[in-house]
Formats: sequence, structure tokens, C-alpha cells
Amino acid sequence: MSTDTEPTDTEPTETDTEPIRIAFMCVQNAGRSQMSTAFAERERERRGLSDRVEIVTGGTDPAESVHEEVIEVMTEEGFDLSDRTPRAITLEELRSCDYVATMGCSTLDVGDVGADVDVRDWALSDPEGEGIDGVRDIREEIEGRVAALFDEIENAMAANGS
Repeated sequence: MSTDTEPTDTEPTETDTEPIRIAFMCVQNAGRSQMSTAFAERERERRGLSDRVEIVTGGTDPAESVHEEVIEVMTEEGFDLSDRTPRAITLEELRSCDYVATMGCSTLDVGDVGADVDVRDWALSDPEGEGIDGVRDIREEIEGRVAALFDEIENAMAANGS
């Protein structure tokens, strides 16, 4: 008889050996999900969670490059997204995550990721074709949502003693 015990609930378990995985996704992976990823990388670093949180990003139909207006407004905040390339994200990647944030435009059926994945639709406006002030507004909303997600993750880690 094994003495190992397994979690009985469907909440993700966070341990020192199993990092929390967060995915940010949209269709083109050229705007909102790129901004979300940049802010998440900064939050992870600021909070000392580099070895505890993994971040993935992608799109269902990736663009050739990050939108110029997104690069511009993120540069204002100290981020250089000019060297980032949109990429595809797979259902397998999403299934491996604890949290998935969609930007309100996903064509991938994230309902297939499983009950253990906390999927959130942030329903953000698409920055493509927006004026610079509109993209700044989207950026500010994303920054707040990412910080709130990290607050929630830290609280869950503290509650689980990890």
C-alpha cells in the first residue's frame, strides 16, 4: 500500500518543484497577449517568483509581428517588444497551465483545456487600428489585470503554504 496521498480537489497544487503556469492568448498574439506577457514577466521578477511561475503566450492565428502601436506604448513603460515574434499556442500547452487568460477574441475552444485550468476571458478591446490613446487605455487595463492575477496567485500560494 502506498503512503503517497493525492489531492482530492480540482484546484491546482503549487509546490517548489511544480511551477505555476500562466498562459496569455489571443488570435494574433501581436497585441494584448504580448502586453500581458510583458507585464506578467515584470510582476514575476518584482515579486521574486522567477522560479515559481512560468509564463507562456501565443495565438490561434499568429501575426507576422507585434503591432507597431503596441510596441510604441510599451516602450513608454520601459518594455522593448520590438524583438518579440507572435507564435502559435497549442491546446496541449493550455492544458499544462494553471491559469489561462484570453483577451476576448480567441478562436480556440478553451473549454477543452479541462476542469483543472482556471480560464478567464478578459474581454479587452483589440488594439489593432486603435489610436495611440486607445492603445494606452488597453495597456493600463492589462497592467491592472495582470497585477490582480499575481495578487491572487500569491494569496493562493500563501494559503497553500508554498
